[in-house]
Amino acid sequence: MAENSENNAPLDFIREIVAEDLRSNKNGGKVITRFPPEPNGYLHIGHAKAICLDFGVAAENNGRCHLRFDDTNPTKEDTEYVESIINDVKWLGFDFGEHLYYASDYFERMYECAVTLIRKGLAYVCDLSPDEWDEYRGNLSAPGRESPGRSRSVEENLALFERMKAGEFEDGAMVLRARIDMASPNIHMRDPVIYRIRRVHHFRHGDKWCIYPMYDFAHPLEDAFEGVTHSFCTLEFEIHRPLYDWVLQALDFKNPPVQTEFSRLNLTYTVMSKRKLLQLVKEHHVSGWDDPRMPTICGMRRRGIPAAAIRKLCRTVGVTKFEALTDIALLEHCVREELNATAPRYLAVLDPLKVTITNYPAEGVPELDAVNNPEDPSAGSRKLAFTRELYIEKSDFMLEPVKGYFRLAPGREVRLRYGYFIKCEEAVTDADGNVVELKCTFDPETRGGSAPDGRKVKGTIHWVSAETAIPAEVRLYDRLFTVEQPGADGADFLTQLNPGSVKIVEALIEPAPAGLPAGSSVQFERSGYYCVDPDSEPGRPVFNRTVTLKDSWGNKQGK
Repeated sequence: MAENSENNAPLDFIREIVAEDLRSNKNGGKVITRFPPEPNGYLHIGHAKAICLDFGVAAENNGRCHLRFDDTNPTKEDTEYVESIINDVKWLGFDFGEHLYYASDYFERMYECAVTLIRKGLAYVCDLSPDEWDEYRGNLSAPGRESPGRSRSVEENLALFERMKAGEFEDGAMVLRARIDMASPNIHMRDPVIYRIRRVHHFRHGDKWCIYPMYDFAHPLEDAFEGVTHSFCTLEFEIHRPLYDWVLQALDFKNPPVQTEFSRLNLTYTVMSKRKLLQLVKEHHVSGWDDPRMPTICGMRRRGIPAAAIRKLCRTVGVTKFEALTDIALLEHCVREELNATAPRYLAVLDPLKVTITNYPAEGVPELDAVNNPEDPSAGSRKLAFTRELYIEKSDFMLEPVKGYFRLAPGREVRLRYGYFIKCEEAVTDADGNVVELKCTFDPETRGGSAPDGRKVKGTIHWVSAETAIPAEVRLYDRLFTVEQPGADGADFLTQLNPGSVKIVEALIEPAPAGLPAGSSVQFERSGYYCVDPDSEPGRPVFNRTVTLKDSWGNKQGK
């Protein structure tokens, strides 16, 4: 088996095909791929796998990849989606350069191809109603019947198709069908429709056209027109491949492109259906396409998931012919590995409990040194103000500690991150018995986290200064669904939404991350990785939790 020279990993089956084509000098040694999204929605993580494959294979073989918009069905297509797709592809780290194309720019050539098929007796105009068409088509156990239009002469079909183009017939009154085989065991080959009448305004060409090609006819033509050598599709298009090949053969294309299918990326606790994603948006179950809980690329970007982590996920999952369900914990693992190396560390308290240092000296204490990223020495350090009044997490204090609890409790010492040992002398409670403040002392000899007398503490907790802390809104995102496969076995996926998929808390953070631009990733120590949200305002930052620190997938792999 061939190997990837970059990491000595075995090539997947698609890269093996490309490698063999290059060895045999097929296509003159050229590798030209394409990513052909329909601009009728936002891209999601499933599309990312196709993007990584299409652009990756081209780049690995000194080829090129085209970004081509399949805008052949204008009923749901829009410039908004075009712009979002371009942004997503670039954000993922891929460059299509000058090779940006639209299927609609080939409408004239596609029309001429249809005319050629009619002249060759390989296409005809059919005026069966939709109900009649269902009846004539047959099923998996019975062959179809020929449409009456199949016996029309070439001249009649040419005239009718021209009149269809001229707008003389109502929508749905007639279609153009390929003449293939009404007894084929592959229903897609039973004289499929290749053109239909549809009076819809096209977002690029206005009302110029009232007939539009079907995807199964347009797709192979687009690939052939652009000189694509390798056309990669997901497995649901495997049954369509005979039609893809038939179109190219019937029109006598030399060195036609070859379609190869691979399995899609499916994640647990996620839906990938455009229809379901649109329903989530339209019915306001989420805040929009870029809601950080959505599997859309723009949603993942807003949540703070790095493009490098998505690319790594796609490499790790690999390219196969077998449908599989990928544990979302693997994506989270890839995110942690990336952010662990790149995200600066800061202190933030999400559920504040006040601490007063009763023996704090009148002249104060020097600022503390804090490491920005222990994984990256070049990231340097910053200063933290240690003041008389601090805040810690409420969960880091227990009035009556249970066995195995090593954080702060009455009479117990803990280490403050980057600071000193503090000891709880008194817990102040309100009328309901809730702890509202801790009176503590600190040992000035323990600066930096160790005691000269050698005494040890088992707990280290984080904190912020009450004097310098900045209020921040923190959005704690979790999985959008409560089950691994939403909608499986006929269930209503909306009933499986996680009511706790987002929780908003009022936090206190150290000053340094408060002014970071939107999109910046950070680690709040002992809490997780977070991203600055575009909703942030001066003096009021907003952070989205990207992922917690716990790595269940890495642990399962024996990391």
